Amino acid sequence: MNQKLIDLILSIIASLAAIALSWPYFRDFQYWAESETAWLVYFGLGFVLCTFVFYVFMVSIHTLFSHAELERDASNDKPGGQS
Repeated sequence: MNQKLIDLILSIIASLAAIALSWPYFRDFQYWAESETAWLVYFGLGFVLCTFVFYVFMVSIHTLFSHAELERDASNDKPGGQS
């Protein structure tokens, strides 16, 4: 499995957890609006946005770690050891 697919799957799982935590069931459905369609659109768009944000976060974390590894390798290659 490549890294992008793993990141996408983890993002979807994290988004599902966020949606489950924000569902009105935990508040005895006190916050349901009159239009159920509006809530479905709200949760649908929220899920897509949440998945995108988690995915971008995962990609940026990978970039951060790869840059740190490159810096570490570059400092080890210098004559005289680490600076």
